[in-house]
Amino acid sequence: MVKFRNLLFLILVGTTTVFANNELKIVDRSVHFGMRPETGRTIEAIIIHSVFNKSAGDKYSVKQILKQFRQYHVSSHYLISRNGKIFRLVKERDVSFQAGKSCLPDGQTSVNQCSIGIELVTTDDISDKPTDKQIKSLTSLVKNIQHRYTIKYILRHSDIAPERKTDPWNMDWEEFQKKLSDETRN
Repeated sequence: MVKFRNLLFLILVGTTTVFANNELKIVDRSVHFGMRPETGRTIEAIIIHSVFNKSAGDKYSVKQILKQFRQYHVSSHYLISRNGKIFRLVKERDVSFQAGKSCLPDGQTSVNQCSIGIELVTTDDISDKPTDKQIKSLTSLVKNIQHRYTIKYILRHSDIAPERKTDPWNMDWEEFQKKLSDETRN
């Protein structure tokens, strides 16, 4: 693969999207629930979440997590599995139902309308945390989104709904922000 610096090239390869500037690979796994087709929305926030399979079986199962999303009529634009694989569930131009009742720091309450949601597959168990591969993929994905939109906020779900949400769980937020800043300087 040829790497390009400071340029964003989009190559479609089957159902995988590759952003050549940082080798970001995204697997399309479109859902048709927990979302609304939209045109012309302004994206100004990225919201980071956590999710795991609460039913029987593998707690990290993407397939089971998607079944839960369908059951609760929710979704997210992206989901990052434990091995760092990024799944696109909803096109960025469309609204995903990921923020729920929430509010941005500027008082805006229609957060789903103006944000991109990213789920990290991890549990709320204190001994569990996002993997290094997930954080690397998350950092690359967020930087990629920042190149394409004017992002005012990169927030945790708990930042926009503090009385009802605690995710992303066990994530070192300060370290993640540092990684974003470090990559901005490169």
